[in-house]
Formats: sequence, structure tokens, C-alpha cells
Amino acid sequence: MLKNWLEAFRLRTLPLALSCIGMGSFLAAFYGNFSISVCILSLTTTLFLQILSNLANDYGDSVHGADSAEREGPQRSVQRGSITSKAMFNSIIVFAILSFISGILLLHFSVGIGSTTFYIFLGLGLAAIAAAIAYTNGKRPYGYSGLGDISVFLFFGLLGVCGTYFLHSESFEPLILLPAASCGLFATGVLNINNIRDIKSDKAAGKNSIPVRLGKKNAIIYHAILITLGCLSSITFLIINEDYNAVLIVSISFMFFAKHLNKVYQSKNSIDLDPQLKFLALSTLLFVLLFGISVLAL
Repeated sequence: MLKNWLEAFRLRTLPLALSCIGMGSFLAAFYGNFSISVCILSLTTTLFLQILSNLANDYGDSVHGADSAEREGPQRSVQRGSITSKAMFNSIIVFAILSFISGILLLHFSVGIGSTTFYIFLGLGLAAIAAAIAYTNGKRPYGYSGLGDISVFLFFGLLGVCGTYFLHSESFEPLILLPAASCGLFATGVLNINNIRDIKSDKAAGKNSIPVRLGKKNAIIYHAILITLGCLSSITFLIINEDYNAVLIVSISFMFFAKHLNKVYQSKNSIDLDPQLKFLALSTLLFVLLFGISVLAL
């Protein structure tokens, strides 16, 4: 039973949650602001949200037929019957509550309950919970309209990184938009690989993701653009800050991104793409760690 739930949590996607919070925290420390309680509670909240999103996606795609026998990726929990629809629905409620509670604690220790900033971030947190659920659920799930990429870019990039930075410092530095964009672009790349792999089953289910709209060949070009822009955004930040040694260290992670793109271009079928989800997620986490270590230590 535990194994089934761990598979439903899709642990290989969790590095993305760690990446955006890690980047926001590293940037806060770089600019002289860091709170360990904010870092820990931000990580906890984001992990709960990521798991919520994965569970809701499993449930929603099963209901709408995207997780069918034609799907070429790994079978999902509800699809193969290892977790019932009712149990999955109940788990979505549980993790929505956990995300909310963790988020309230985060705001309590960062900006304080009752402040104007508290209500702004409360609204953003509720929007994140709603977005996690509505991606593949409801009468008009936005993931079926090809809007998932925008959502991932915002929540795992601009909002995730900049929001974390603000909770640490209660201030905003415009330049952090560059590394925030890097995280968002790499996370969008993970979603894009998932959607390229599932083009056939998604198209049959009426899930008009970006790859379904573009076709596999153009979706791979789009993927290369996402990864390239992600690398350039972070390098631009470091060059503006004249941190050239950091450029060299962060560039180590770019070799893994290059290897990933090569594997994607050489893929013969959808199954070949599946390992690249985990590889890109871990490469993104490595990028964030190298970025943080280099800007703080050099």
C-alpha cells in the first residue's frame, strides 16, 4: 500500500519544488537576508503542493480518459487500479488541507498574520492550491487547453522564486526575475517532456497540450528553446553582478542540460523520453545548488 502511494506522489518530480524554493532562499542569502524557518516552511508547503498536483493529475486524467490503455508512459495509480478513485479524491483533500496549514504557518513566521502582505500571499497560496487541482479536474481543466506551461512557469518560476525571496526579506530585487525565469523555464521543460511522451493518448482524450498542438518535431524545438533561455537567463544575472567565477561553476550544470537535449533529439519513441523527466528535474536541482554555492562562496 505504501509503495502505491509513493508512486502516486511521483517523487521524481519533487526536485522541481525544491529547486524554486532553493533558488529563492539562495538569492535571499546573496542579498543579505535569510531565515531558516522561512526556508523550511517554504520547502514543506511547496512539497505538499507538488504532491497535491500529482495526485490531482492522476485523478483528473483518469476521469477524463487521458490515462488510458493507449498511454505510452508509466501507468498511473487510478488507471491501473492500485488506488481507488475515492481514495485518490480523499488524498487530494488531505494534501490541500496540509498545503493550506503549512502555508499559514509560513506566513505567520515571515510576514505575520493580519498584515496586508499576509492577505496577498494568502490569495496567492489559495490560487496555487486551486491551480494544482484544476489542471486536470473540473468541467474545463486548463491543462486540457494547453495552459499548463504558463502555470508551471509562474508557480515554479516567477512566483515560486520571487515569493520565497520576499518572505525572507520583505523586499523585492528586480534582477532576481532572471534566475526565477530559469527555474520556471526548466520546470516547464519537464512538463513539456511529459506532454511530448503522451501526445498520442492526450490527443485521443482531447487534451490539447502544447506538444499536441505543435506536433512532436516542433515540440522538441520548443523544448530546446526553453532549456536554452533558462541557461541564458541565469548567466545574464551572474554577468550583471560581475560574478564570472560563478558563471564557470554554474556552467557545469549546462553539460547535463546539453546531454538531456541530445537524448531528446535522438529519441525514437515516446518511451525513450520517460527517463528524461527525472533527469531534467535532477539537473535543475543541480543547477540551483551550483548557482547557490557559487554566488555565496565566491
